[in-house]
Amino acid sequence: MPAPTPTGATTAPAQTTADSTAHSLRYAWYVVGVLTLLYAFSFIDRQIFSLLVGPLRRDLHIGDAKMSLLIGFSFALFYTFFGIPLGRLADIYSRRLIIATGLVLWSGFTASCGLAQTFETMLLLRMGVGVGEAALSPAAYSLITDYFPREQLATALSVYSMGIYIGSGLAYLLGGLVVAYASTQAMWIIPLLGAVHPWQIIFLSIGLPGIAVVRRAPEGKVSSGSP
Repeated sequence: MPAPTPTGATTAPAQTTADSTAHSLRYAWYVVGVLTLLYAFSFIDRQIFSLLVGPLRRDLHIGDAKMSLLIGFSFALFYTFFGIPLGRLADIYSRRLIIATGLVLWSGFTASCGLAQTFETMLLLRMGVGVGEAALSPAAYSLITDYFPREQLATALSVYSMGIYIGSGLAYLLGGLVVAYASTQAMWIIPLLGAVHPWQIIFLSIGLPGIAVVRRAPEGKVSSGSP
């Protein structure tokens, strides 16, 4: 007659598996939180432009047609066009690297808008913002799909999509506060830059903080066969 199996022998592996699953889900939600934050940052950077129409028209001497190119077409065209090849890159290369590179690009180009002196320069910088932001969502969707089982995937994607509305709301809330503060002086004196307009301060203030969260860009689990 075989010796009886100790009571805890069969429950220990199950407990270990449950703990591992709970830890994985906590980290998965952390990933979603970081990606949602980055998505919100991207919308702040793209929406802040609409608060600066008057100062930009005055100081860059541009009309309504050129302003519409800066606000919508130049950004949307490059954001849409580059989303497809960047999505393909997310299939075969490090998604963390793609997200981090995109974040540096769109934040850097947004900050650089504060240094633009002509319509042509501003147009090129807005195109760069579109290219940088196009890197986020393809890689983010791929990461979230890696981390969540099918029965929780829709919830995770819904939370990530909240970044659109969080970013849009913060763009007008925080952007309005920054605009109000920066507009308290006709010109600002900045070390190395000299005298700058309030709208230049705003672009620098909105763009540069995005680079500070680059290290938070997460990586996903590597499935079998992935490079």
